[in-house]
Amino acid sequence: MSHENKVGVTYANLGWDTAADLYLPPGFDETRQYPAIVSTHPIGSCKEQTSGNIYARALAEAGFIALAFDASFQGASGGSPRFIEDPAIRVSDIRFAIDYLVSLPYVDAQRIGAIGVCGGGAYTVHAGITDHRIKALTSITGVNFGRLMREAFSEFDPVAALDAMAAQRTAEAQGAERNVINYLPASVAEGRENGLTDIDVLEATDYYKTPRGQQANGATSGLFSFNSAAMGWDAFLQAEVLLTQPLMIVIGDKPGGFGAYRDGWELYGRAASKEKQIVVAEGWSHYDLYDRPEPVDFALSRVIPFFREHLQA
Repeated sequence: MSHENKVGVTYANLGWDTAADLYLPPGFDETRQYPAIVSTHPIGSCKEQTSGNIYARALAEAGFIALAFDASFQGASGGSPRFIEDPAIRVSDIRFAIDYLVSLPYVDAQRIGAIGVCGGGAYTVHAGITDHRIKALTSITGVNFGRLMREAFSEFDPVAALDAMAAQRTAEAQGAERNVINYLPASVAEGRENGLTDIDVLEATDYYKTPRGQQANGATSGLFSFNSAAMGWDAFLQAEVLLTQPLMIVIGDKPGGFGAYRDGWELYGRAASKEKQIVVAEGWSHYDLYDRPEPVDFALSRVIPFFREHLQA
């Protein structure tokens, strides 16, 4: 797709504006009505990375309108303090993205889909559980951020982590400087030097900290004192009852510490969706599904027909 088919837009969120890129299909005709898909980026990422330049772009080329947005408090979107990663607000962002899409005369409000990558995949699932304007949804190597916070991101001691977050938030409320942490080492070499061996951590660093995927707004940062909001959150809460839309889950079969492989199978078991599929990219990892041509093409070979069927495209 040429760059002319991507339009930068802004729209109102809670008390600030969201920045987004609207990807339009070839031969776009504003007098028609199109199916549209919201694409949600990973944790610490931005709309210019995998959610936009890979998945939204490909879906637009396939005939959909696709909207990739920056999360509130992150990227080019508004909201303060910066770098909050609050699952409830991240899910709310998806609802506001749908609000924007259905306000457009060339979008068919009855043919809205949603896709997300990594943490964005699980946020998409949670949005689908309670926002049934979403008629079909896809999780690409989705990670349940609540589980990840309770486990690896808190070094498997969530109560101690909550105590540290509480102390830090009190300090900040009393005037201390904000503690913005980086989820990743500065380089793969630094990670290895510090004893890191997990495939997800090292491949995330290779993606986010090198020209392969690096973007100015892909900060891989989080406001430590506000991360407590994720500790009690489950991306798949009530999926057994309320997640009834057609669902596709895409995972790689090389599991890593972020847990997308296990989360994918858990969601597949829990979802009430009568039409649900789990697609395993054999021989590929979590971060391969961000941008590596072969696994991405494999995923899209399943995802595009899925959305065409269920959004009547």
